[in-house]
Amino acid sequence: MPPGEEQTARRFFSGILGMTEIPKPSGLAERGGCWFASGDVQIHLGVETDFRAARKAHPALRCSDYAGLLKRLRACGSEVVEAEDIPGVRRAHIFDPFGNRIELIAE
Repeated sequence: MPPGEEQTARRFFSGILGMTEIPKPSGLAERGGCWFASGDVQIHLGVETDFRAARKAHPALRCSDYAGLLKRLRACGSEVVEAEDIPGVRRAHIFDPFGNRIELIAE
């Protein structure tokens, strides 16, 4: 993520995706960024001065309320691209506020 955008990350990952922010270890906290968790999954957002979004490589997250989450994302103006290329799998690609791609898979 770009420097100084922690509040933007919190609004998206906690506010929209419903993840819980977890504290970074003290030795890493001074570097900036944010860590989030949901169940056994953690996402660590680090800061890069010359940040470039990951538009191809991405994490995939399983969602228990897939339809509800897509509805919330669309209501907030987030880009949601549903994919139908894997038979029997409901999934979509979204982008965080920094342009990083994230895949959501319905449970």
